[in-house]
Amino acid sequence: VGTVTQSNVTAYEQTIGTIVANATVQVTARVDGQLDSAAFTEGQTVKAGDILFRLDPKPFEAALAQAKAATARDEASLASANNDAKRYSILAKMGAASSSQRDQFVAQAQALTATVKADKAAADMAALNLQWSVIRSPVDGKTGPILIQPGNLIKANDTNALVTITQIHPVKVSFFLPQSDLPQIQQRMAGGALIANVQAHNTDAVHESAKVDFVGNAVSATTGTIELRATFPNTDNKLVPGQVVDVAVALNQFNRAIVVPHDAVNVGPDGRYVYALENGNAVLVPVNVLNDDGQVAAVQGKLKIGQKVITDGQLRVIPGKPVTIMGKKGAHGHKAAAAR
Repeated sequence: VGTVTQSNVTAYEQTIGTIVANATVQVTARVDGQLDSAAFTEGQTVKAGDILFRLDPKPFEAALAQAKAATARDEASLASANNDAKRYSILAKMGAASSSQRDQFVAQAQALTATVKADKAAADMAALNLQWSVIRSPVDGKTGPILIQPGNLIKANDTNALVTITQIHPVKVSFFLPQSDLPQIQQRMAGGALIANVQAHNTDAVHESAKVDFVGNAVSATTGTIELRATFPNTDNKLVPGQVVDVAVALNQFNRAIVVPHDAVNVGPDGRYVYALENGNAVLVPVNVLNDDGQVAAVQGKLKIGQKVITDGQLRVIPGKPVTIMGKKGAHGHKAAAAR
């Protein structure tokens, strides 16, 4: 037998979740060139802005020098054209030159002005290409294997990444709950009290808790479930993207609930019930199970705090008949009951 108690019971929904990286970036080059060197080791943790790869800079340096030289040449031509335009404007006013000659030199100066602007833009682009010859990490994260080794010629925005960086600080856990839980999910989310408790699958090595910060915008028509996510700082790196974890979400709270051992609850043709003891007799008491975690059950029914309920030997019990509590404990550690 067991004893009826009263306590606050939290109802949990148990499910399986998957650890998801906060960001995964496939790093590629933005310019064509020969991969000169890698500035990190595989599996290294890097920060945004850290150098990952260097391309051979010589072609980019040469292109920048050429663009600067073209700019200087055209700036000199522009200065001469501006002087000619000014002279012919004065001569045209004096009647010593025609208006068409003046307009020709003014137009030439304007064209060279545009040419110089284009030269400066080309120089800026060449400087940008030189800057892009040094490939830096766009995010904080952990590097994977180097997928293209130094010495290879690479193309800009190639489909083959140089390396993949996975952000693991923080990470998210993705899990799905049935749509029948939506009212409790929405109520808890509104109060900011929807907590996901994560435990590593089949081990106690990891146990983390965090608020659920994302609820999907649609219920899956295939599974009838909705996705939820929670974010974990993961400063100790115990959670790894792709890892399968056990997730428990507190969806309800029953204050001052009547609690009986799990084994005391039986299923009959009219619903669930427990056998309670009154004056040495077994009494069948119908109950409504509010929550059952496999160890204890929170129930509604006409039970009294401190009352004994039968947890083992129910098959030998007749409702309304006397029972004897046996001295020997059964398989569940409780004393067994039997009909007299």
